[in-house]
Amino acid sequence: MITSVSPANGQVLAQYEETSREDVQQAIETSARLQRDWEKLTLAERVVPMMRLADLLEQNRDELAALMADEMGKPVTQGAAEVDKCAWVCRHYAQNAERILADEHIEADRTKSYVAYRPLGVILAVMPWNFPLFQVYRFLAPALMGGNSALLKHASNVTGAALSIDRFVTEAGFPDGLFRTLVIPSSRVDEVLEHPAIAAATLTGSDPAGRAVAQKAGSLLKKTVLELGGSDPFVVLADADLESAAGTACTARLLNGGQSCISAKRFIVEEPVVERFTELLAANLARQVVGDPHDTGTEVGPMSRADLRDELHDQVVRSVDAGARLVVGGEIPEGPGAYYPPTLLAGVTKGMAAYHEETFGPVAAVIAAKDLEDAVRIANDTEFGLGAAIFTSDVELGEQIARDRLQAGSCFVNAFVASDPRLPFGGVKMSGYGRELSDLGMREFLNAKTVVVA
Repeated sequence: MITSVSPANGQVLAQYEETSREDVQQAIETSARLQRDWEKLTLAERVVPMMRLADLLEQNRDELAALMADEMGKPVTQGAAEVDKCAWVCRHYAQNAERILADEHIEADRTKSYVAYRPLGVILAVMPWNFPLFQVYRFLAPALMGGNSALLKHASNVTGAALSIDRFVTEAGFPDGLFRTLVIPSSRVDEVLEHPAIAAATLTGSDPAGRAVAQKAGSLLKKTVLELGGSDPFVVLADADLESAAGTACTARLLNGGQSCISAKRFIVEEPVVERFTELLAANLARQVVGDPHDTGTEVGPMSRADLRDELHDQVVRSVDAGARLVVGGEIPEGPGAYYPPTLLAGVTKGMAAYHEETFGPVAAVIAAKDLEDAVRIANDTEFGLGAAIFTSDVELGEQIARDRLQAGSCFVNAFVASDPRLPFGGVKMSGYGRELSDLGMREFLNAKTVVVA
């Protein structure tokens, strides 16, 4: 049995039967069979259920936001925004698939030569709990519009959200079984990957999980796209608007309770303004409303699981023991639920947990930099490379640093890192490889087939 537990009060929400080995095999074979017919449909025919899916998501926004609040503690206002973003990504690919999939003609010494983008087949998605709907839809929409079919192995604590995707995909008019959620633990992912019908896999999650899936898929010569952890730098130069930067920093750190790979985690500030920035950020963090995720006034809900909260607290304790200064928060509150207060560590230096490790929760680490060169060095002094931001009044300089010097897949100037269906999303170094979203995200799971006519 797979059990779903409320992170707000520790009560059991639901229990689910695992999908049997026989049913997993049947689901794969059904998805493969339906995919062969699905890819033969015209794009206009594929667009209809995808647009209907976007409508259904919006019509059921409140229900889905409440479900996420129940299962992983996301405040309902943020959950509603996540549902809307899912609808956006569905419409984006429905409206742009024709352009993305168009044959690309290339001049060569032949009568005709071009690249045709054709589907790969059945794609397996292994997804995390932190954005239980958007992480799936940002893969699912381009995969289906590209003519593929898909199977999902979701995080066990958000099984209800996973099954809601089955429900709405079928209700929207996609062939029943083209997409299916497999209710299985991580230990059974290999049995899915081993099936000959699985063409490729995508995973969002921790780097150990990414390594495991990449290793198995690699042994089978199956393509993978991995979006893994991040320890995103948020660089503040001395000439930045500090009040604006501190307000943005608070949002960047606490969105989704800080449980996001692209949350800003390390705040690297030039020494002349580090004390003032720290004061402003501390004031912003202290004002945040922590509480019941079903309350529309709540800005920070519980963390998704108590064990993850305890791991985060251990990182704070180890950093303080190593010399960091606790400015705000840092204490586990009494009472039920996996709550943790917005926390600020100042004086963080190399060797501390908050400097090197990904802090997946509402903890901000302020690191002083001597100058611009030092700030860039510290920003890149990490095994991760998912997102990065730089704040400065010199926009031209900020753009040059973002473009040429910060080692990350997404670099923002005077704004916090966020994903957008129109823009590629992914990382470098230990943050993974491949891209999601945009034209590139759709083409990751297509065969770029060269066609030549003599």
